[in-house]
Amino acid sequence: MNIMRIAVYPGSFDPATYAHLEIATRATRLFDRVVMAVFDRPKKNLLFTTAERLELLRTSLVDLPQIEATTYTGLTVDLARDLGAVALIRGLRTVSDFEAEYNMAQLNQSLDSSVEVVVLMASRRFAHISSSAVREIAGLGRDPVEFVPPHIVVALREKFAQRG
Repeated sequence: MNIMRIAVYPGSFDPATYAHLEIATRATRLFDRVVMAVFDRPKKNLLFTTAERLELLRTSLVDLPQIEATTYTGLTVDLARDLGAVALIRGLRTVSDFEAEYNMAQLNQSLDSSVEVVVLMASRRFAHISSSAVREIAGLGRDPVEFVPPHIVVALREKFAQRG
């Protein structure tokens, strides 16, 4: 019997970038299904609502059938368990990301040791891209076309126009 191997890739995805999408796509080489999970209450100042982040992400994934998107409110390991996932996917861009990711991995392993943490290093092409940089670029009036899909560029433009 062939068991489907599911991984959860959690994040705020505010907004999802080409770097996020590349990590998720690479994770499909290791897992049958990847669920990009939009956390609805991160301790961050968000630009987009949870519903907006989910819709932008789903639009980004339309041609990637092995990857789906959902939202969640509780602990990431609880979502993983509910989905039958065997792993959490995390991406590392820089050395400074490592410490925070290491601490979170240790915490998640303490909460549920049956869910592995799989870290994928960002490719050199995308290592400099972050959602916060994308928001800053867009907020200063420049379209971040090289960092996010076109529909997200439009959404950023509209969001900052509303803010005036």
